[in-house]
Amino acid sequence: MPPRIAPPPPILPVGTQVVSQVAVRNIEGAIAHPRGAVGVIVAAPSDATHAYRVRFPDDFQCSLGRGEIVTLAHYQQGVMTAAGEVLADYNLYDRIIYRCVMGSRAFALDDDTSDTDRRGVYLPPAELHWSLYGVPEQLENEQTQEAYWELQKFITLALKANPNILECLYSPLVEHITPLGQKLVDLRERFLSKLVYQTYNGYVMSQFKKLSADLRNQGQVKWKHVMHLIRLLLAGAKATCRCAWKRIATSFSRSAAVKSRGPMSNAAGNRYTPSSPRP
Repeated sequence: MPPRIAPPPPILPVGTQVVSQVAVRNIEGAIAHPRGAVGVIVAAPSDATHAYRVRFPDDFQCSLGRGEIVTLAHYQQGVMTAAGEVLADYNLYDRIIYRCVMGSRAFALDDDTSDTDRRGVYLPPAELHWSLYGVPEQLENEQTQEAYWELQKFITLALKANPNILECLYSPLVEHITPLGQKLVDLRERFLSKLVYQTYNGYVMSQFKKLSADLRNQGQVKWKHVMHLIRLLLAGAKATCRCAWKRIATSFSRSAAVKSRGPMSNAAGNRYTPSSPRP
């Protein structure tokens, strides 16, 4: 929830940023600034019945009554509330295309105290993407330990070899998947790159430092964290091996394709193989 903001004081002080609730007109009657323009109070009245002097970014000034302006903080809070209502109308949890279980339960390392962490991907409707409100990059529910990435955000993180994203794609416990979600999973090897070593190595080292700090400060480590570290190491090793095999397979395929073409001739009639320099 957005933080609660106290009601504005009876007289707004000089320097307060405000938003016009009406179109601002010049002395000729033409619109100088549309409704919703942001300005700053440069002169305040002595009582609530008189007008404020407001200056806008182009140095244009005009007098506006208290009912014709609202503080910027309250205006932004109203926009956030409206955005929340709009998102609630779409019920984005119905747009989930892939849901899996991650963490200890996915790898049979759980106990009676372990939570069930569900992660996945959702695809918002196009009209919400194009709206002024945009779409949340992630849906989170702390009570049910669920989190779902917006599809574009998910792909961006996958291309950066984010360990959490790759673990999500390779989870052995898939609870829900749509045809589009299946296409995403089928492409998971495309996200494996040399970045895997860098991202997993950084993640593992950060976890190892936490274990070292626990051992130094408390004299013992939490075995749940130890198992998490081992799981990360194994997952990183498997991902690295997949990357290596993918490069080997790609190299072999290219070599085989070159050999299948056989020798070729250049414009002078000299024969050569595509893998060797032209004469």
